[in-house]
Amino acid sequence: MTDEFARIAKYFAPLAGVEARGLADDAAVLAPPAGRELVLTVDQMLEGVHFLKHDSPELIARKLLRRNLSDLAAMGATPLGYLLTTALPADLGEHWLAGFAQGLARDQEIFNIKLFGGDSASTLDGISLTATLIGHVAPGAALPRNGAKAGDGVWVTGTIGDAALGLLARLGKLADPDGYLTGRSLLPEPRAGLALAGIASAAIDVSDGLVQDLGHLCAGAGLSAVIQAALVPNSPQAAAFGPDYLEARLTDGDDYELLLAVPPAHEPALVAACGALRVTKIGTFQPGAGVRVLSETGAPMTFTRSGWRHF
Repeated sequence: MTDEFARIAKYFAPLAGVEARGLADDAAVLAPPAGRELVLTVDQMLEGVHFLKHDSPELIARKLLRRNLSDLAAMGATPLGYLLTTALPADLGEHWLAGFAQGLARDQEIFNIKLFGGDSASTLDGISLTATLIGHVAPGAALPRNGAKAGDGVWVTGTIGDAALGLLARLGKLADPDGYLTGRSLLPEPRAGLALAGIASAAIDVSDGLVQDLGHLCAGAGLSAVIQAALVPNSPQAAAFGPDYLEARLTDGDDYELLLAVPPAHEPALVAACGALRVTKIGTFQPGAGVRVLSETGAPMTFTRSGWRHF
């Protein structure tokens, strides 16, 4: 592998914006858009935890950015750019770096973002990656987690559970004939660009499982939520596996869809704001605490866990 400085010059300097000063200084200089507030988020991906050893480096790079872009979308923020930290094994080949940089470049173009800087290091075992995304919102317009009100509907974008089943397919535990579920696991679609300020009371992206992430909205607002399992939207590919995989769909996460609290009066505006993007009401926020999932018969459902936890 080339040394650190040659690697930066070859693979990362071409991705840098003018704010990065050619990646030649110790820090970037960023002028926020006039009259806007900055929104910052950071996320990491570890080999063996967030991606598999033989996953495509291009898709790893894109998922790293998209996980963070999803966090910005949950805040209603417009992305500007990112800082990148890599810790890579010394024997990692040039082809991996080339693919990784290609993935970054592709999503920089799609989402109109730039590299502002970062850091690189070597590691004795496994790949460690971190991205810090920077976005902006109008003053006071960032969507909170703690803003839900009793009576608000629980809404989700897209479909829930495809990525969980896609991971099982990647591990050889499920068939995925058309590759759709695998694709949802490898490359999420952050719901960027939705104008939800003034429509949603609260928002979070579904990264650690629908039930667990809904619990965060409930805890922040001091409320409970009741959802109907039969209303949680799924794709035809996920539906084909039937109820045996319902718990995985609701608790395994990695969907990166938006989970929203929306007052009934704002529902038409939500549907209009989402346009062609599917958005579904699955329940209601109520007084109390915790999340209840009801079956088609109205019986409470229990799961072995509510979502992903690192500890």
